[in-house]
Amino acid sequence: MNTKDVIHQLRTKKRMSQDELAEKVFVTRQAVSRWETGETVPNTETLKLLSNLFDVSINTLLGSPRQLVCQCCGMPLQDDAVLGRNRDGTLNEEYCQWCYADGTYTYHDMDDLIAVCVKNMVNEQFTEEQARAYLKELLPTLGYWKRYDELSDNGQFEAFKRQLIQEINALQIEGMPKLEKLNALVGRYVNLAYRLPNGSTVRFLEDGKTYLGNQLESEFGGNRCFGVVADMDFLLVCTYEKDGVNPELVLYKKR
Repeated sequence: MNTKDVIHQLRTKKRMSQDELAEKVFVTRQAVSRWETGETVPNTETLKLLSNLFDVSINTLLGSPRQLVCQCCGMPLQDDAVLGRNRDGTLNEEYCQWCYADGTYTYHDMDDLIAVCVKNMVNEQFTEEQARAYLKELLPTLGYWKRYDELSDNGQFEAFKRQLIQEINALQIEGMPKLEKLNALVGRYVNLAYRLPNGSTVRFLEDGKTYLGNQLESEFGGNRCFGVVADMDFLLVCTYEKDGVNPELVLYKKR
């Protein structure tokens, strides 16, 4: 899809006139018209305004000419929905939302990241050993790890994770083993609906937000697992069966 088609589609989806779009990005209606006929393309600053207005990447606005790849984990960024976000809420085209959330890098140990990624890569064509070897070769070539000394937060985020782990373990929830690690989790994949006594359901997470969490096997055995999700504001512990079936809320605590 060309830029002219992308802008027209986004504008009409928002039910905006050319005049309304022009006003929001500080150009004339004629400029918008020229974009949509393919006569011209928005300049860099206007592309940033359009990106924020429509909540899409500049790459998408330009018709996706670049094949984006997360510069931390190497995952192809084929959909704007998986892009990380800067502290001001704008999209960041260099990282996925598992590796970069609200201006914060969530992985500071390459081996930890490899351990998480390998679980999602193993299939009939790709063994665990092959996946691990592939990542060990790939990750050092990516921008984040090449610039790690420059981008590192000097251990602040890791210290925050250790604090969360201590608080969660201090809850001493019966049947839940000691929590050792917290990984990045995107809300829409773990935003389970818990049934209330009155029959209604409630969700506590935001689908587009990145949290920290993990899954733990119950010490009681059986087919239920413990799920842990946390951020700066709360701690959540639940149990569920495979694939999040029949979730039950164990604890939701404000920090």
